[in-house]
Amino acid sequence: MDSPSDDVVAYRYGFLGGPYDTVRPDQPGGAVTIPFLPLRSGPNTLEVRALDRAGRSGGETSYRFFVKSGRAPVAHWNLADPAGSTTAAAESGTAAEAGSGVTFGGAAPSGTGLASAAVLDGGSHGYLTPGGPAVADPRKTFAVSGWARPAQTDRTMTVAAQDAGDDSAFALGLDARGERPAWSFTVGGARVTGGAPETGEWAHLLGVYDAETGEAQLYVNGRAVGTKAEAEPGAATGDFQIGRARDGRGHHDRWHGGLAGIRVHDRVVVPTEAAELAHRGPRSLGHWSLENATDGASPEQDGGTPLRLGTGAAIHRGPDGSCVPDLDPDCPAVPDALVGEGHLTLDGETGHAATPGPVLDTSDSFSIGVVVRLADAEPSRPMTVLSQGGTHTDAFKVRYEPTAQAWQLVMPVADEEGAAEVVVAQAALADGGQGTGRRLAVVYDDATDRIRLYLDGTTNAEATADLPDGWESSGPLQVGRAHVGEGWGEYLRGDVDEVHAFAGALDDRDVRQLGWGTEPCLC
Repeated sequence: MDSPSDDVVAYRYGFLGGPYDTVRPDQPGGAVTIPFLPLRSGPNTLEVRALDRAGRSGGETSYRFFVKSGRAPVAHWNLADPAGSTTAAAESGTAAEAGSGVTFGGAAPSGTGLASAAVLDGGSHGYLTPGGPAVADPRKTFAVSGWARPAQTDRTMTVAAQDAGDDSAFALGLDARGERPAWSFTVGGARVTGGAPETGEWAHLLGVYDAETGEAQLYVNGRAVGTKAEAEPGAATGDFQIGRARDGRGHHDRWHGGLAGIRVHDRVVVPTEAAELAHRGPRSLGHWSLENATDGASPEQDGGTPLRLGTGAAIHRGPDGSCVPDLDPDCPAVPDALVGEGHLTLDGETGHAATPGPVLDTSDSFSIGVVVRLADAEPSRPMTVLSQGGTHTDAFKVRYEPTAQAWQLVMPVADEEGAAEVVVAQAALADGGQGTGRRLAVVYDDATDRIRLYLDGTTNAEATADLPDGWESSGPLQVGRAHVGEGWGEYLRGDVDEVHAFAGALDDRDVRQLGWGTEPCLC
């Protein structure tokens, strides 16, 4: 920013969407240079006003410019090579040679588009290296990222690092030296830690060093964690390493577990990109429209596992349009279906429907939605609409609790009798068999350890809670009942429609689409 007037002592500026500030030149009428990091691509505008000694403002000058999308990674290994491979193909950069402790063809993080992953055994031969640096100069801006699934969390392990003489220029991985394990990014003597690694659970890690600010930052599953730290990286460069880091004694802190999607950028990866790299798209596991039933089973919409109807459960079909009761006295009055042409009716005594086995992996992120209408305006007991159980209890159940006049999501913290429970609720009066029902949804995000209960597409603070360790249930998905002691109970009296289950956590937009008889976009 500059002005031909010697009377200008400050410039007030603002970028579209921020930041906004006032800066002063070293001398009146002098120029000022400021750093600016665009956080999105596309058109942008800078507006500047010059201020004189009296504080008077000159005319506004606008400068319109366009920001390109960020450059592609300078090095990128998916690690999705065929089983038996000895080399990891490079999407960009140089192929990485794999040690004998690397096995390709392992399970990839779901919802990422990766076909498979590499599994490292944690031993001296469990590593990959391209035989050269991926970061040309660690003193300049760079970012390193990847998917990591630790087989253990009780020792320090490295996802990716780069040699620098007898040490490492930087390292991204798991730090087990504190009171509890955490993800870590070290560069230039600085360490940023955060997040909570869990054995067998995938996480996306991203470490960013911004040479403009001199700060290192760590993202876990697309969210910034820990506190930015000032770093002073050295100039030494050596071989890039996947699965190990170097110190004065050689290579150590070897990775034990799965790795996938390792990327290195020669620029800042901005927060929106961090979220995109860590995104895991939900996948439909089943959609039961409950329009009809054949031989006691209501089909899954895409030909998957059907829901088997128990005694006291039946499919109600709405009007077929062959006659109109208001015009034809002989036409029977048939109630409309909740959604579409039919719904499931349960008698509240034995009525239920169930799949042969579990549908949701309740130890990982999942989402499930349902439309339900209670038959009574003042129910006398709790009634469950959805549950999926283990040996001693249900991993989750969604029920109506009349004493609280609320729908509740109940998730025990372990498959044990009398286990502590996480309960969230949404207040709602019972339907009394009237109306179009309530659209309920449960979303468990294992990456953030949060569970949410939605009512008619919305949630709130009272319907959100922490759940650090979900456990995997082995029982079938149940519609209309829950575990009570050693048997079944909390049978629902009312109507149920549009049961839809997903692997992965739906966002608010997708949740709002549930219960209308259509598929959410999952975009």
